Amino acid sequence: MTTVAVMQPYFFPYAGYFRLLARADTFVLYDDAQMRKGGRVHRTQVPGPSGAAEWLTLPIAAHPIATPIDACRFADGARERFAARVARHPWLRDATGPMASRIRDHLRAPLDSLVDYLEDGLRLVADGLGLRADIVRSSRMAVDPALRGQERVVALVRAAGGSRYVNAPGGRSLYDAETFARSDIELAFLPDYDGPFAMMLPAMMTEDPATVAADVLAR
Repeated sequence: MTTVAVMQPYFFPYAGYFRLLARADTFVLYDDAQMRKGGRVHRTQVPGPSGAAEWLTLPIAAHPIATPIDACRFADGARERFAARVARHPWLRDATGPMASRIRDHLRAPLDSLVDYLEDGLRLVADGLGLRADIVRSSRMAVDPALRGQERVVALVRAAGGSRYVNAPGGRSLYDAETFARSDIELAFLPDYDGPFAMMLPAMMTEDPATVAADVLAR
């Protein structure tokens, strides 16, 4: 049974996102989905100077509401603006975890293509955690662009050769098992994530990756 997961590319998402990657043979980055202004594609939660959680946000140019992720671009001066946002968090500079240097290099990398940058970050974390799913982009798959909703997800799973689709628990209200079954695809959901790594960026900067990986694989 070939298991496929489909998720938008997120900027250092929480550990529950990587549980999907851990359980998938093929992980489809849904990069031609609509960009949501209030979503997690371009931002991640980190501990702020006061200790309370706040957003670390990539500077994205203004775009129409229906713009797909792969058509979004970084704002003018994004590199300098993002460097200033990172500098507000001394722990990003001072962290000495096993992955800290590699992640700092990524945070300082050129901001050219949004999806390239997001995928590079996801691959970096996946490599550190020892996750080996095949990562592909939906925009590069032969799927009818007119399809929407779960019909499009079904088509993506079929295009990836999947016989099982695994989704985050929040997808229970979005997907219907009978719709997938008509395409000979089993629909499965992970349980809610209640582990300690709700903020993956600081976790990967400070923790032993083996500790984070054990949590991801256990839940």
